[in-house]
Amino acid sequence: MSITAAEYRSRREQLMAKIGQGTAIFRSAPLSVMHHDVEHPFRQDSDFYYLTGFNESQAVAVLAPHHKEHRFILFVQPKDLEKETWTGYRVGVEQAKDQFGADVVYPIAEFNEKLPQYLKDADRIYYHLGRDKAFNNTILQHWQNFIAIYPKRGRGPIAIEDTNPTFHPQRQVKSPAEIELVRKATAISVEAHNRAMAFAKEGLYEYQVQAEIEHTFRLQGGLGPAYPSIVASGANACILHYIENNRQLQNGDLLLIDAGCCYDYYNGDITRTFPIGGKFTKHQQAIYELVLAAQLKAIEEVKPGKPYNEFHDIAVCVLVQGLLDFGLLQGNLEEIIKEEKYKPFYMHRTGHWLGLDVHDAGVYQQGEDTWQNLQPGHILTVEPGIYIAPNIKPAEGQPEVPEEWRGIGVRIEDDLLVTPQGHEVLTAGVPKSVQEICH
Repeated sequence: MSITAAEYRSRREQLMAKIGQGTAIFRSAPLSVMHHDVEHPFRQDSDFYYLTGFNESQAVAVLAPHHKEHRFILFVQPKDLEKETWTGYRVGVEQAKDQFGADVVYPIAEFNEKLPQYLKDADRIYYHLGRDKAFNNTILQHWQNFIAIYPKRGRGPIAIEDTNPTFHPQRQVKSPAEIELVRKATAISVEAHNRAMAFAKEGLYEYQVQAEIEHTFRLQGGLGPAYPSIVASGANACILHYIENNRQLQNGDLLLIDAGCCYDYYNGDITRTFPIGGKFTKHQQAIYELVLAAQLKAIEEVKPGKPYNEFHDIAVCVLVQGLLDFGLLQGNLEEIIKEEKYKPFYMHRTGHWLGLDVHDAGVYQQGEDTWQNLQPGHILTVEPGIYIAPNIKPAEGQPEVPEEWRGIGVRIEDDLLVTPQGHEVLTAGVPKSVQEICH
């Protein structure tokens, strides 16, 4: 279960067809982060990996469709026995050419020397200015050099264009092979969540539940967590990105778990909320059933041709109506939504793209009022929630929140594949009905 060399080549060909006379440059992720001589795991840049499958740092990929000999050029670290003894094997220049399908491979030290030959006949440079400021400056310097000689040559790159608008729509629509990798990531994530739901009980610590989840990820062949696992009990569930995971579980707590597995760089992303001890309180169950109703309604809106915002909008309508029914909001539903007076309870969007990145590449809107339409091959999350923090401050003109509602946090999240007929819930294997999660 992996992406073939033919698919990587097809991806490059698709992009080169779009850039025409341009030259595109992609930089690998920086070296692993070092803290006091301890090396933390390396994670390749997703754009670079999508186009090459090459998983080493200090590398650059260049696509030059106009070049007569070399259309796909790689710059990599050369073999170095002494350094490899300390930091791991390198593919090296010679092997990279055959293994990754490049027309030519150079040592990374030759980048500045060799790059101009792939820029001189280009009409523009496609490059995303990222966090590597030194490399950004290198590309800008090459561009400035060509600008300086343009009056004499009358050709060469006179513009720099961000790769993302041209390239990321390609990443947004998943191939059959990518879908299978997400299926694997979500299947492992499902197993981990089910293990956690069976394991969690009064007296354990949040980190012990986290350990069970992440043990399952690695045991089943995953690279580890797709993002820092959130295991949030009690009022901690009202903190959206809570990761301390150090509180002891108490009977009657709600436990919110937001965790997903990364498998061959593709990701799952699931959230479930359930009561420790198997029974909701009256107010916990009211909020839980409201969030679940909002999620189920939102999921119904996920189908080809639907604007991306519609499943969020329907979730907000359901949540706001429920909060009105509970007396936690007051006023006109449409006005509350327009003025965003529900935001103290629900402050995030209802989903995001999912794939090589947890918040995957691709736009959501195209202009002020035009949303991206869903299409087969899109993968996204649907994750409404309600968070009633102990110190919640209602919006202006809204009632104070009674004590019995405070400290309740609920989120329910599934991963969906848009299909030609509608959608498939990839994470349906984790229970979420009240009947299934209570005992």
